[in-house]
Amino acid sequence: MKNVSVFILFLLFSNIALPQVSIRGGMGINLISIPSLKDYLNDSHFAPVDNQVGSFGTAVIFSGEATTRVAESYEIGVELAYLYNSYTFSTSNGQYNLTYGILMPTITNYYVIEGQGYNFKFGGGLGIRFINVNETYLPSVNILKSIGFGILLRATGNTALSSNVFANITGDIRYDINGEPKNNGIPLQNSAANNSNVNFNSFSLGLTLGITYIF
Repeated sequence: MKNVSVFILFLLFSNIALPQVSIRGGMGINLISIPSLKDYLNDSHFAPVDNQVGSFGTAVIFSGEATTRVAESYEIGVELAYLYNSYTFSTSNGQYNLTYGILMPTITNYYVIEGQGYNFKFGGGLGIRFINVNETYLPSVNILKSIGFGILLRATGNTALSSNVFANITGDIRYDINGEPKNNGIPLQNSAANNSNVNFNSFSLGLTLGITYIF
């Protein structure tokens, strides 16, 4: 009886000390809307009349995430994602270019449904957002930055390629309050809208493909 008790305690301790850990990496496309930026590019005549910026555009996103199982159907994790987009227009005064990147660390948590050779996770998270904007309209170069926060909703699935390696597909809904990027306290201003400050608050839908490794 004593040996059985020791064996059970050993199993419990092993399960606590060595929880299931997974690491995911991927690359994808986000359909993103930044209304204030759209108005700025269109109203300021950087975007030609025949090439106006639409309500939604596409941006590339790279992400990496580590999660750990803390209950039978519950995981928590940390994700670091980077979203990048750019606009380039030829104007009568020369070429105009604006690029922005958003670094998005996020604390994530999931409800997990698991079967033989696959699992599905449903959840989301919260995190800080760091945005960097580079506006070039020679000879002027304007670099602006801001800090905000964001909300993530996610559904993700993994299908086994081997005992530990899984193909991953992830669908995201993001809403990010990125604020008004500034250079020395001065934001971009939309002169066609009473010099209102330009914010980079965004809504996006994303699809990412990648690989998950489960320890």
